[in-house]
Amino acid sequence: MNIGLIRKGKLNLITDVDGLCVGNAEDARVRTGVTVLLPDMAATAAVDVRGGGPGTRETDALDPTCLVDAVHGIVLSGGSVYGLDAASGAVAWLGARGRGYALGGSPKVAPVVPSAILFDLTNGGDKDWGEEPPYRALGRAACENAGRDFKLGNAGAGFGARAGMLKGGLGSASATSDAGLTVGALVAANPFGSVVMPGSASFWAAPYEIDGEFGGYGWPADASGLSTRDPFDETKAALAGLVPGTNTTIGIVATDADLTPAEARRVAIMAQDGLARAIRPVHAPVDGDVVFVLATGKVALGHENRAARLAWLGSVAADCVARAIARGVYEAESLGTAVSYRERYGK
Repeated sequence: MNIGLIRKGKLNLITDVDGLCVGNAEDARVRTGVTVLLPDMAATAAVDVRGGGPGTRETDALDPTCLVDAVHGIVLSGGSVYGLDAASGAVAWLGARGRGYALGGSPKVAPVVPSAILFDLTNGGDKDWGEEPPYRALGRAACENAGRDFKLGNAGAGFGARAGMLKGGLGSASATSDAGLTVGALVAANPFGSVVMPGSASFWAAPYEIDGEFGGYGWPADASGLSTRDPFDETKAALAGLVPGTNTTIGIVATDADLTPAEARRVAIMAQDGLARAIRPVHAPVDGDVVFVLATGKVALGHENRAARLAWLGSVAADCVARAIARGVYEAESLGTAVSYRERYGK
């Protein structure tokens, strides 16, 4: 199979991978939200965790040596530890519709819905929810809202996010090849590190941009000596309040290739490089960076040169992750004290 040229998908969203829907739900008063990815059919999945302060649910089940070989949804949520309850809402919604594993003759199915959370508890929203955090309800609402088209920026899990000293957000990007393979990424960008180069308005992800999808501003005129510049130039104001676990970039990569759980895990590992292409510094002690991979299996990767094709998928996945991060920040709007990219740079 000749892989051929790469171009962005029709929607330039993760839902360019056939058989997927994405739903967002937000609580503007709390300044938080939830994003749910739902496959039409249970799909192979894997995960890679790199950050120093992750918050996850059901990720152990994705180990290729474990019983679970497919999932029924993946949830990304704000809310730190409270946001893990968003997956409970998604599980209840899926189970009520008979979407899950039938086990032991039980009349109830068991949906498998891994999830990851980011920290947005200090963004100024009203967090006085007592014993009823909003996330279970947001998880159900996100499922109800699921479709092929969805909003970026201040949406879903990216609603209350920050990206260094800028407003963070929800981003997505896709790529297709002449061979018919499709790869997409969905990312809630809330990193401690900066997504722009010191002293410029250029995104670190600029070399991977397709068709001006995040402004088309490209590489700065003078990019010499970037490796010698202080990596904290764009985040120094945040250092005084540095608290472990208070940032995170969480995301999902999807493909229509027929990956095994172990192959999906390899793509997840490679896709994490997309964070390094778009954020500096990355995988910090204060971040909880997590990337899931979901494979629908509708396109045969083939046996001949399969390892090379898998490497291609991982490389394109990393590019899509980098693009999705920049798109999420570019599309975000100012919220509270978090100033948007376009407001700060006038772009």
